[in-house]
Amino acid sequence: MASLRTVLSPRWTPARRSPSRVLELGGAVQSRPPVLQRPDRGAVPCRSQSGSTPPKGEDTILKWVLLLIPGVTFGLGTWQVKRRRWKMELIDELARRTQAPPIPLPVDPQALQALEYRRVRVRGNYDHTQELYVLPRSPVDPHREAREAGRLTSSGENGANVVTPFRCTDLGITILVNRGYVPRQKISPHTRMKGQVEGEVEVVGVVRLTETRKPFVPNNDVEQNRWHYRDLGAMARVTGAEPVFIDADFGSTVPGGPVGGQTRVTLRNEHMQYILTWYGLSAATSYLWFTKFVKKL
Repeated sequence: MASLRTVLSPRWTPARRSPSRVLELGGAVQSRPPVLQRPDRGAVPCRSQSGSTPPKGEDTILKWVLLLIPGVTFGLGTWQVKRRRWKMELIDELARRTQAPPIPLPVDPQALQALEYRRVRVRGNYDHTQELYVLPRSPVDPHREAREAGRLTSSGENGANVVTPFRCTDLGITILVNRGYVPRQKISPHTRMKGQVEGEVEVVGVVRLTETRKPFVPNNDVEQNRWHYRDLGAMARVTGAEPVFIDADFGSTVPGGPVGGQTRVTLRNEHMQYILTWYGLSAATSYLWFTKFVKKL
């Protein structure tokens, strides 16, 4: 019985020892690895395992490719420093133009192209029967706008800017003058008759050029007299004026009329945030690169 159980129960048994076999290949002597033998499946060779390491050349290429990240981000930060310097000079130039002494309005349209935000002086009469309304608009504090050129400053109020044809007696042409801001309940001229200036007046204002419609800004509704952006060609056709436009300054304000000085110097200046972002990324990736490839040496 014992011999029968022995035959029926499978088990691992080491192979019978035999003299080690030696192979000669090209003069080199190699010994064959030992084997384990299992009665039901035959011999199983023993294989040695060794860890694989990436080639040194690949590691060197990766090292220098990753170094591009801090280099590129440092370059972008330096570029933003130059952009910020240029933007600050442009904002200073616009602020000087809006505060410079006024000059006579030139008639030559080509000369006007180089005078945006330049203060000019005109003399003539308003034609209140052809007012245009640019809306919705919020009031601008002219003193704050002069101090903080380049920032958007406004209150929660809502209304419109009143644009009125102005017959220049000294030039013999009719231009468009943005007299200023009125609240929503004062858009109708019948609610502000006291501010409808009659007779010849002198107006000092800032030259503005035409605008193109920005994304998400509605189209101008000429029939309903609702203007959302400054389209000088269309405004001139409706009123019969020349496509010349000025924003009247705060000094042109009369009691009960629109509040002048509604010129916005709205140049975005967020370059300092970009500078900190790019230089921060450059410093962080430089540190990681150093600890990975240099410090471990």
